Amino acid sequence: MRSALTMLGMVVGVGAVIAMVAVGQGATERVQSQIESLGSNLIVVQPGWNNTGGVRNGFGNSVTLTRDDADAIAAQLPAVAHVAASVRGNAQIVYGGNNWFTRIEGVTRDYFTVRNYDLNRGVAFVDADDQQARKVALLGQTVVDQLFGGADPVGMMIRINNVPFTVVGTLKPKGQSPSGEDQDDTILVPLTTAKRKLLGRSWANAQSVRNVYVQALSAEATPLAEQQIGDLLRERHKLRPEQANDFQVRNLTSGFEAQQESTAVMSLLLASIASVSLFVGGVGIMNIMLVSVTERTKEIGLRQAVGAKTRHILSQFLVEAMTLSVLGGLLGIGLGIVASRVISRVAGWQTLVSLSAIVGAFLFSAFVGIFFGYYPARKAANLDPIDALRYE
Repeated sequence: MRSALTMLGMVVGVGAVIAMVAVGQGATERVQSQIESLGSNLIVVQPGWNNTGGVRNGFGNSVTLTRDDADAIAAQLPAVAHVAASVRGNAQIVYGGNNWFTRIEGVTRDYFTVRNYDLNRGVAFVDADDQQARKVALLGQTVVDQLFGGADPVGMMIRINNVPFTVVGTLKPKGQSPSGEDQDDTILVPLTTAKRKLLGRSWANAQSVRNVYVQALSAEATPLAEQQIGDLLRERHKLRPEQANDFQVRNLTSGFEAQQESTAVMSLLLASIASVSLFVGGVGIMNIMLVSVTERTKEIGLRQAVGAKTRHILSQFLVEAMTLSVLGGLLGIGLGIVASRVISRVAGWQTLVSLSAIVGAFLFSAFVGIFFGYYPARKAANLDPIDALRYE
């Protein structure tokens, strides 16, 4: 019973470390998946603000970006891999007796590459669809579920704002964006189709777009791409040096990478706090081993009298301490895995148990056993055999 209670500190310590690391790594993995769902090396260019009657409207409320700007970025900037332009609106979708209010996005062909959209069924748009403003649509999974249930929508006819569209494909689910937006609650149509037949064209500029999505050649090239985009757009918009930008260039992945770093720091902090219980367990082992040395003083003296050397006594007590810590570590591994699954199910948090955390926690528990078991073992090995035999 005493040995079991002694091991309890190691069991709780190892289990806590594994569970906390699993929570932290789960959070890191979730942030990483959200970054990947947005698109790799992603830069978003939005229209700037405008001034109406002395009132400044926010970014995105003017018509300063055009499709020609997007084409120029793709053609002239060496740090850019792909560029896609888009417009956005909302509409009521009808299929048979079902209807759903969702987001409509008019996009160019490279939108799928830049935003990491994959097809679940069907085919994607081609240049001819955009040039001829064909009434074709790709549905997100949320829209498919609401309108079609379990049926295959490819080839079916839907009505968007009473305009008939043919469903040519569906998109693989992406889940929520980091801002909480359902990325699957959307319908993608060709950009020209959206402007001519659904969302309308701006009287100020028929070629205006809401967003330009830019994928840099690599993560290292992203800052250079941002600089090149800003310089090119200022030149195209004929802005004087003293004038502010009439557009906004945002590197989305950099903000979320900072969030990922914060999550990693929090994971390390959680693991450090949990590891304190390992030291507490180690102190418990040392206390019990010291009591054991006192209780077995005569036994130690007898062993020494019949020829046991210092190293024999030392190794005996070290093995006992290590046995307690190692068994506690093994039980703690099981506790940590179970605790991680319970946390995931009860709290709804994503957890990820890693082999490195299991091995690290186990080795650390073995080290704690040796570290805190050495002093009692050394004390036992250095007992004088005559005094030990006389001990009552």
